[in-house]
Parts: sequence; C-alpha cells; structure tokens
Amino acid sequence: MQNPYQNAMSQLDKVSKIKNFGDEFIARLRIPDRDVRVAIPVKMDDGSQKIFEGYRVEYNNALGPYKGGIRYHADTEINEVKALAFWMALKCAIAGIPMGGGKGGITVDPKSLSKSELERLSRGWVKKLADILGPKKDVPAPDVNTTPEIMDWMADEFEKISGDKTRATFTGKPLGKGGSEGRGPATGLGGFYVFDSLRAQVGLPEKCKVAIQGFGNVGSNAAHIFSSHGHTVIAISDSKSAIVNENGIDLDALEKYKKETGALKDFPGAKNITNEELLELPCDLLVPAAFENQITSENANKIKAKVVLELANGPTTPEADEILFGKNIPVIPDVLANSGGVTVSCFEWEQNLKGEHWSEKEVFDKLLPMMNDAAQKTFEKAKENKTYLRMGAFILALERIQAKM
Repeated sequence: MQNPYQNAMSQLDKVSKIKNFGDEFIARLRIPDRDVRVAIPVKMDDGSQKIFEGYRVEYNNALGPYKGGIRYHADTEINEVKALAFWMALKCAIAGIPMGGGKGGITVDPKSLSKSELERLSRGWVKKLADILGPKKDVPAPDVNTTPEIMDWMADEFEKISGDKTRATFTGKPLGKGGSEGRGPATGLGGFYVFDSLRAQVGLPEKCKVAIQGFGNVGSNAAHIFSSHGHTVIAISDSKSAIVNENGIDLDALEKYKKETGALKDFPGAKNITNEELLELPCDLLVPAAFENQITSENANKIKAKVVLELANGPTTPEADEILFGKNIPVIPDVLANSGGVTVSCFEWEQNLKGEHWSEKEVFDKLLPMMNDAAQKTFEKAKENKTYLRMGAFILALERIQAKM
C-alpha cells in the first residue's frame, strides 16, 4: 500500500522544481502545524469498554481556520490523515475560500457498531479534541462513513463543552440543525462545474461517455448531474461490483435496484465487470469517486479515457500522473475537481456565524463562479509553467498561501 503522505510530499517536491518558492517555505509545508492522536474509551452496549484511536491533523491556517472532514474507516491511520489535511490546505486556497487545511479520523469499522455506540464514539472524539476546535480555530466536516447525523451529535457535544451556540464549529450538519442547502450534491456539482468550464480546453466533445468509479454520495450525485446535462453514464461501480452498458445506465432504476439488492451486480441490461476493468474502459471521461491510489504505475498505461476527473481524494499516484501526462490524458486534479464540497461547507460556516439560511439557488449561484474561476486560473497556471493541471493547481494554491504567510 502506498503511503499517501509520501505521495503528497513527492507532489510538493515536484512543484518546487517547476516553480521556485524558496526552500524555507517548502520546508515549512512539509510538516503540519499540529498532529494530535487521542485514545477514545467507549462503553459498548454489552457493558465492556473498548479503546479507539482518533486523530486530528491541523496542517496550515495561513488563510483561515483549519477545515476538513473526519473519516471513520478500519484503514484510517495518521499518514492518510496528514496527506488529506495537506491536500485540504491546497484545496481551500484553490477554491479561494478563507479556510486552512485540516483532517480527522478514527480507526474503526463503523458498520460493526450499534447506533448508540457510534454516538458515544463520536461524542468521545469531540471531548478529547474540544480545546483545539472552534468556529475561529478548527471546523471539521463529514468525510468517508460520517453523516449529517454524526455532525449533529458532534456539534451538540461541542456546544455542551464550550457553550458556543453558533453551531459553526461543524459543517455538513442536517438541514434545520444549522446545515446548508445544497451540501449533499455540492462535491459532485462542483466537479461538474469544473469539468464544464474546462471541457473544450481539454478537448472533450459536447456530449461525453462517462465511467464513474464509486456510487456513494459523490459518485451517485455526479452520475445524476452528468446525466441530467445530456452526458451518457456508461459504467458505475461500488465497493463490491461494477457494471457497464455502452448505451447508458438508467440511474433511477439502478438506485432502486441497489436499495433492494444491496449491490449493482446483475443489474438488468448491464454487463458485470470488475472495478479494475471499469478504470480501463474506453470512454471520454473517467471519474474516480471512491478511494485513493486507484490509478497507479501498474494500470496507468491501460487507461483509455480521454480525460480523468478526480472526485475522490488522491486517486492517482504521482507515478501514474507522469504516465498519463506522457499519454496526453489530462487529469483534472482532486484539489480542484472536488473542492465544491469544502466551498459549500464554508458557506454553511458563514451562514451559521451570520445567523442566516440561504436557499439552494443562492448556494449554487455562489458556487458556480467560484468553481469557474478556480478552473480557469488552474488552467492558466499549468499553461504558463508548461506543466500538467495538478501542478498548475498546486502553484495557484502555494502562491496564495505564501502571499498570506
């Protein structure tokens, strides 16, 4: 398994060779401001006590309070959290929002816990970290396996401990509990806006054939959004299986089928394939929307998509980037493509602090010009420095962070 933090740092080394930011600044960015690991004791339903390991990495706050999700996963560990916190710092800078980069997590398989155990664990994370959190300090959000309900428990626990009633310390909360309209589809929609802004520049046709890896919140929202704009979703996968239909997949029927059967496998009218085969399908646009390290030096040569749009964090390794660049396959990078989620999170924080509630239309009307601006500025930086889009995005972010520091 590749160490995601080493991947992130090799990207930083690469960008410092393309543009000279000065050794001191790069050295400063190689180490997070703070990384905290905590033991969270949880009383289980059977009366026994279990200890879970929790994390919060606060990477850089030059542009504003630390911001970033909390993931619950059996494989979550400190190097993954550090890499994600580093990418968050860049993502906020690229999106042009007044936030820094952070990330959190707990090493746990949430499916193995009852709802009440999950609530005690979530509140336990807040108890251990409350003194470093706050609307002007560090603002967490949902990530893999964390939900609006979990954010609500956490916001409630933080209010009990701190007395802060703004609910602005956690974003991604339920509507009616301080959550923002449009937060659910924000990452997928932001990714679509970025794609739409760059489509002609990266040489894609007006109507694209799209393959999407992942059918969670981001993947399923992206599928519906692309389809509603006249593109054809030809393949989709979840963690267990993948399907393809060259003429397009009926997404509403698929959602219903997955609810009933728990899987995508054997969906009528589609062919079963593996997740590996999905990545290698000939298509206009490949959208990795699941986990990191999916396109690697092993399979990058077999990628037949014309363009890759990264809605997952870190799905393409640095070695694969080089291979795809050599094959003239543009990769629209995660730090740009999936920054719609954190942008709407920032809107939620702003609404909470001002005591306002914006309509979904207002949220999306604010999101569109920000995504267009980030996409075009990234494209210009890449062109100006004769490099690929990820490095263009990194240059844009580092210039903004350095100017503030």
